[in-house]
Amino acid sequence: MPMFVDTSPPGQCIFCRLVAGDIPSARVFEDELTLAFMDLGQVNPGHVLVASKRHAATLFELTGDEAAALMRTAQRIALAVRAAFDPDGVMLLQANGAVAGQTVGHVHLHVVPRHAGDGIDFSWPRKEPGPAVLEDYAQRLRAAL
Repeated sequence: MPMFVDTSPPGQCIFCRLVAGDIPSARVFEDELTLAFMDLGQVNPGHVLVASKRHAATLFELTGDEAAALMRTAQRIALAVRAAFDPDGVMLLQANGAVAGQTVGHVHLHVVPRHAGDGIDFSWPRKEPGPAVLEDYAQRLRAAL
């Protein structure tokens, strides 16, 4: 399935229009930095999107405070999903870039209630490069920090 990434200018993307109230949404929660609303394409009942209010295409463009607020709101929504829908589990999904599965060019988290046999396939090929390669990867990341 081809992925479409909304590359609308800031303020004109669909999530910016939702934040501004220009298009309707089933709002669940909002605070100064985030907005949580029902996903139109419910994977399971209670599937919520949590977006930054300020336009940022990906996680890389958020401030530290905005990233923290996004996760705080996602946790709050996950707790509400657990209480309201009693799922077997809850999955958080956040993608950056089309190759990662991002379909809207405005940073957001999916809060998805999960049930055994719900048809969601979430797997990847496991690679085990060994301790020396893992240490090299860790060193490269430490240097980038």
